[in-house]
Amino acid sequence: MLSSHAAALASLPSSLPFLRRNPRFRLSTSLLSSLASTSSTDPSQPPVRTKYGGLQLEETVDVGSEKSRLDAWIASRMHDVSRSRIVASIRSGLVTVNGRAVDKVSYKVKGGDVVSCTVSELQPLRAEAEDIPLDIVYEDEHLIVVNKPPHMVVHPAPGNPNGTLVNAILHHCKVSTFTWRTNSADLPEDGDDSSDEEIEVFHVDEFPNGGNGSRVSEALVRPGIVHRLDKGTSGLLVVAKDEHAHAHLAEQFKLHTIKRVYVSLTIGVPKGHTARVEVPIGRDPNNRLRMIATPSSSNRYARHAASRYKVIEVLAGGACALVEWRLETGRTHQIRAHAKYIGVPLLGDEVYGGTKNMVTSLLRSKNPSHFHDNTFETISKLDRPCLHALSLGFNHPHTGEFLQFSRPPPDDFCQILDFLQSITESASDN
Repeated sequence: MLSSHAAALASLPSSLPFLRRNPRFRLSTSLLSSLASTSSTDPSQPPVRTKYGGLQLEETVDVGSEKSRLDAWIASRMHDVSRSRIVASIRSGLVTVNGRAVDKVSYKVKGGDVVSCTVSELQPLRAEAEDIPLDIVYEDEHLIVVNKPPHMVVHPAPGNPNGTLVNAILHHCKVSTFTWRTNSADLPEDGDDSSDEEIEVFHVDEFPNGGNGSRVSEALVRPGIVHRLDKGTSGLLVVAKDEHAHAHLAEQFKLHTIKRVYVSLTIGVPKGHTARVEVPIGRDPNNRLRMIATPSSSNRYARHAASRYKVIEVLAGGACALVEWRLETGRTHQIRAHAKYIGVPLLGDEVYGGTKNMVTSLLRSKNPSHFHDNTFETISKLDRPCLHALSLGFNHPHTGEFLQFSRPPPDDFCQILDFLQSITESASDN
């Protein structure tokens, strides 16, 4: 098994040497192929450039056009404004149709309707640059791709103003301080970074020209986090340096054309080798810090969510599994909630049932006693869910070129994986 895996790694292009560093990290053939593949698309037409502070729109829907959702129609007119800001404007009562306020984003507009919209005001917060090391995977004048370590929060929030990815990026771009503006609805209430959704996060009011050799064509530079990873989740994340890049990347997330591959360690083995989980996800009414996958209509705030998984390797007699995930949607805690729903919570995910006691008990029940002492010692070191954003692919917002990046899981993940694989191999030798 190891020799065939090594052969597959050897066939990969030299642009992916990191996969050879850990031969024990056994990826599926399809995953290896997907990481090695590249493609390109024609650049999209450049959107209309606008000034975003206090932007207003008043326009009549073309007569004879088909009915369309209010948020979609406004987005088609305001090309460089992210959908989240438009949605926030609608829900805040800043949009009227034929003089009447409409706060429902799915409202259907028709030919002849007069639509008036004011982009929602963003509430200022303050953030300071901090000299925090960053693993920069790719950077140009329009965007940065970062390999986020576990335990790093992506952006500042009330009660958590420092030590975030945003603070680190400010230092990297040689910006001392800035005013961070965000829709209040976007702020996680627990002060943690708890979403993997395509949302508007921050805009910079002013910072000086320059910054790590990047050309700054305007005095106003507006970077933004396009998506987020949970605090405990490691892996790849893209940051936009200008609003054009932000809007176009956010649109790719909305259309689900962003290619994202995650790997996790689960407690137990999912049923079937591959499957699709399509179960809505909403806030858990009994715990506001947790999401819940619910197939019924009992939670009216639950949103459509779909994930695909593939079992890469069954570990330690079926006590655990290495699982690949591909997201069709990007809901808060989506993989964690779906994993719990199908009965295989992520290893180390105390919030969703993947407790140390649970995995220790399962490992002891399925494996010889001489592993028991090492099991407790190894599992006790776990301090986060074993989830890693392995691969990220998207069309460059300015050139249209398809870019794809991959990074292996960090040491804490690989150490647990090595331990579980050693149990698996020892059992097969006996």
